[in-house]
Amino acid sequence: MDKTNSSGDHGPRPPPYNAQDYGPQGPYPAVPSYQVGKGNISVVSPAGPYDNRTAGDGHFTEAPPVDYEDFGISEDENCFSDGGVRRAFIRKVYLTLMMQLLVTVGIICAFLYWEPLREFAWSSSWFTSVMMVCVFVLILALSCCDNLRRRVPLNFIALGLFTVVEGLMLGSVAVFFEAEAVMWAVGATALVSFSLTVFAMQSKVDFTAAYGCLWVFFWTMMSFALLCGIMRSQYLYITYACLGTLLFSLYLVMDTQLILGGKHKKYSLSAEEYIFAALNLYLDVTSLFLLLLQLIGLCR
Repeated sequence: MDKTNSSGDHGPRPPPYNAQDYGPQGPYPAVPSYQVGKGNISVVSPAGPYDNRTAGDGHFTEAPPVDYEDFGISEDENCFSDGGVRRAFIRKVYLTLMMQLLVTVGIICAFLYWEPLREFAWSSSWFTSVMMVCVFVLILALSCCDNLRRRVPLNFIALGLFTVVEGLMLGSVAVFFEAEAVMWAVGATALVSFSLTVFAMQSKVDFTAAYGCLWVFFWTMMSFALLCGIMRSQYLYITYACLGTLLFSLYLVMDTQLILGGKHKKYSLSAEEYIFAALNLYLDVTSLFLLLLQLIGLCR
């Protein structure tokens, strides 16, 4: 006489359970589990016979890729979860920036105090235009080509070439001002840059959230520059220099917060982008120098 199953219907009994057929997890597919730590997510894959089966059996062959955003953790935050990585990144960026500024100041002083070079810049108006085009091309190359700015030593070679070209352009512009005005502009740029860096470190306001607004402000200033070129008014030049100084001061604060990280997490830079970070800070500082030099020269 056949025994009835759990549903009350008569029929054959199910085969006996065999652990070798189903694995240690039972007759159900093994699902990988996730362990979330401090900024780290580890995937614990189940062990057993089902690990080597194909997807056609209805089981996972391997653990699926981890999406950090599902856990509220960005990849950049996970990259900088170790404080030592962040500190090493900051040291590398500011050491590179310091070398760039020293080279630039040296080139400017050569244009100011070496008479043959000064006379060459005076008599060759095309030199500044050529340097501006070279600077623009190098900025595009370093900004758009990831392999160029991340691969050593190509990234340092490209950044060093850009620094020299930028220094030549700034030096060819500085010869049209008095040496005393240029030195005042250098000192004012150093003071403003240092003050804004300290402010960015201590401020609780996240300036990285205003990235879009600063971009609109930048293109507005470009339109204002065209107006100044048409009107050729000294008061418009002074206004443009003041607004430009404000714009690049905000950019310097924002770029500093991008590098420092911490609570400023609206945007962030990867640990491999130290060349790009140094390039951003260098462009902010040199733009401040040009605008302050124009402002000092106009006021004198």
